[in-house]
Amino acid sequence: MGRNERYVIDQIHPQESWRIFRIMAEFVDGIETLSSLEPAVTIFGSARSKPGDKYYAMAEAFAGELAREGFTVITGGGPGIMEAANKGAMEAGGQSVGLNIVLPFEQSLNPYTNVHINFRYFFVRKVMFVKYAMSYVIFPGGFGTMDELFESLTLIQTDKLKPFPVILIGSDYWGGLLNWINDTMLKEGMILPEDRAIYTIVDSPRDAVEIIKNSRV
Repeated sequence: MGRNERYVIDQIHPQESWRIFRIMAEFVDGIETLSSLEPAVTIFGSARSKPGDKYYAMAEAFAGELAREGFTVITGGGPGIMEAANKGAMEAGGQSVGLNIVLPFEQSLNPYTNVHINFRYFFVRKVMFVKYAMSYVIFPGGFGTMDELFESLTLIQTDKLKPFPVILIGSDYWGGLLNWINDTMLKEGMILPEDRAIYTIVDSPRDAVEIIKNSRV
């Protein structure tokens, strides 16, 4: 063993290995809480969207429709699009789940969940989003929303996840990105033409509901 390897090992804090048990506890809590839920749809979008915004209103109405169709709605539990979706599901009498991440800024659990879990670790939370969802619906958002979108596309593309509907809401927002995927990413051979079938873009939440219902059959 070289000097540098010994130095790295010596720098590991004695408490570091105990973090494994905190991670395990989050997995156990998530599985026990979510495993009995009805078929679920996970909704992503900006934490910065405000009540009265176009996509806030759409997310609230969309989640209400899902709840009335018997679907559980899962979000990240925070403000913005997440709050709108949880509100729509709860007010429609459905199961409204918030998988909140503990952050030093921007995020706290919204008041419209009837099932919620607080996570310290992003990667555990991401597993819960995927494990219990039969569809992802992506409203406009920032880096976090992009992260969830492209992770789902990657997992399906690489056959690590059984294909399910990945639906983007809002061609005016997502159109530029999809044009770049077609005109640059595809043209340069970075993806295959059939990879574009992994996602669907719609402007009507009703169309998204129909896609999800049809995928359930």
